[in-house]
Amino acid sequence: MDALKHIAEASIKKEIPQFEIGDTVRIDVNIKEGDKERIQAFEGTVIARKGSGIGETFTVRRVSYGVGVERVFPVHSPNVKNVTVVRKGRVRRAKLYFLRDRVGKAAKVKEQIK
Repeated sequence: MDALKHIAEASIKKEIPQFEIGDTVRIDVNIKEGDKERIQAFEGTVIARKGSGIGETFTVRRVSYGVGVERVFPVHSPNVKNVTVVRKGRVRRAKLYFLRDRVGKAAKVKEQIK
């Protein structure tokens, strides 16, 4: 198991930005369509982070045309090109799954003021 951790630590090369639960982030994802590649942006609120090390993932939620869309991104994926923090959120929970049941302004996270 220690050898697996050593290989995983060696494969982590890129610097990941500091983002927390409740932050609104913009993720640039590499999309392959046939033989072409393009970068697509996905912007939403981080509602969960799971795992640790090389297997760490985070879930981002947004409402698109009235339908809630959630995507799970591996933190260390080569297809995740860039993660930009748009705004910081003020939350008191580790997981924000309760936002799934809320509609309109109730589904928003307050901004953290410093």
